[in-house]
Amino acid sequence: MSTLSYEATGAAQQALEQHLPALVEDRIATRIFAKDHTLWGPDAESESAIRLGWVEAATVSQPLVKEILELRDALRAEGVTRIVLCGMGGSSLAPEVIAGTAGVELTVLDSTDPDQVRAALAERLAETAIVVSSKSGSTVETDSQRRVFEKAFNDAGIDANSRIIIVTDPGSPLDKASREAGYRAVFNADPNVGGRFSALTAFGLVPSGLAGVDIRAFLDEAEEAAEVLNEDAPENIGLALGTALGGTSPLRNKIVIAEDGSGIVGFADWAEQLIAESTGKLGTGVLPVVAGPSSPEAKTGADDVLVVRLVGADADVELGANEVAIAGGLAAQMMVWEFATAVAGRLLGINPFDQPDVEAAKVAARGLLDAQPEPTPAAFVDGAIEVRGGEWLGAAATAEEAVRALLDTLQPDSYLSVQAYFDRLAFAQLEGVRDELAAATGRPVTFGWGPRFLHSTGQFHKGGPAIGVFLQVTAAPTEDLAIPDRPFTFGELITAQAAGDAQVLAEHGRPVLRLHLTDRAAGVAQLQDIVAALSARASATES
Repeated sequence: MSTLSYEATGAAQQALEQHLPALVEDRIATRIFAKDHTLWGPDAESESAIRLGWVEAATVSQPLVKEILELRDALRAEGVTRIVLCGMGGSSLAPEVIAGTAGVELTVLDSTDPDQVRAALAERLAETAIVVSSKSGSTVETDSQRRVFEKAFNDAGIDANSRIIIVTDPGSPLDKASREAGYRAVFNADPNVGGRFSALTAFGLVPSGLAGVDIRAFLDEAEEAAEVLNEDAPENIGLALGTALGGTSPLRNKIVIAEDGSGIVGFADWAEQLIAESTGKLGTGVLPVVAGPSSPEAKTGADDVLVVRLVGADADVELGANEVAIAGGLAAQMMVWEFATAVAGRLLGINPFDQPDVEAAKVAARGLLDAQPEPTPAAFVDGAIEVRGGEWLGAAATAEEAVRALLDTLQPDSYLSVQAYFDRLAFAQLEGVRDELAAATGRPVTFGWGPRFLHSTGQFHKGGPAIGVFLQVTAAPTEDLAIPDRPFTFGELITAQAAGDAQVLAEHGRPVLRLHLTDRAAGVAQLQDIVAALSARASATES
């Protein structure tokens, strides 16, 4: 295991000094590892009693390794060298980080965008097996992806059953149906581990191991980290990070997580879901902001922001005010952050293991799918962008004026959330607007691809403090794609998911600007120009 290290300044160091002695005295570390479900208060006891399996996941999962590696070797002997993961939230984010950091190929399909699904279907189908991961077994996205791949395999003359691998909870609808269908393999995960804490269970290990990751070494590192965390000692890095996340006073509720030489690919995206969905409820919580070491939020010094830098083990880091630097291998870091999130939940006075507001957007989307209402008329059209918004739009008559009107609703403690509901691989360049908007507004900005963010930061946006301002970007597909034996298409599904989420946010009193791109390439370019102009104007004003 690479050496874990932790360093803090300013508010993070003060939080450590304020809370660490009591955490050690109350034996919080050993009680977490003993699965003491009383640590988060009476209201959380029933949920936490069935959600603490993650503390021993590294050990419990060891027997899976042999089975996964044997399946990998058998698939490769049959010429199957490409693994596609159909999963959402914790079922996809952890394997994406694990495989990316190991440098092995894993295609992660966590979208209902027709173009992105079609692209995944079109690539090397003869060499492909899919891993369908769903804890509940009823996730609409993964069910739809399984259906379309199953049809594609059969249409190509490939035995679909031999190419479909399932990861789910024992006894779930997917577990039963998959065994009856005779799919290649069904792996059951520990039902006492929530999705966002499942990196070290079958959900993280099966797709990663099949893709070629050394999962035995990965689990060994996690076991070593667990031993270090299971100590009621002032040196416990997990306790220290937990105080930084949930114990600053006043609470710095924007946690800017910046990759700064750790060598871990995409870790902040995984941590974003873990923290936002665990803490964002009851009007409180902390919002992770995925950024770079020189992003605007990492330099503003705002009093509601804490910067956490992910650094290399031997890095000589010079921290600014109110910053944390943490180093360690991927498996060790995952254990540390899961543990720290549980500690932060105790300090915040919330249940870190439920997600009461995630279901609202799902219900709204299902209602829209069933009703199939006509689209809300656009307030106006500007080039390749249809604009929809609330009363705060005022007299805006161009897309740029509409974005400015949305930004005018930002308050001193607000954040801006950009949510793009289309192909995150083909249009990854759109993520560049995040830094420009942060520079233009002086406020933290998150960027999420829909619908996958609904399974992560979506909880914070609705259940956390009412300080979010939302820019939703949807886009017309090149061509829609049918979902076998379903009365709706992928295009209709992602449209309902976007509209449902916007509806729920509006019902919570959050400002939502909806920009629909009638032409993807032209609309993305137009939006990039708008944001660049806003950033340039803000820069000119400052100078």
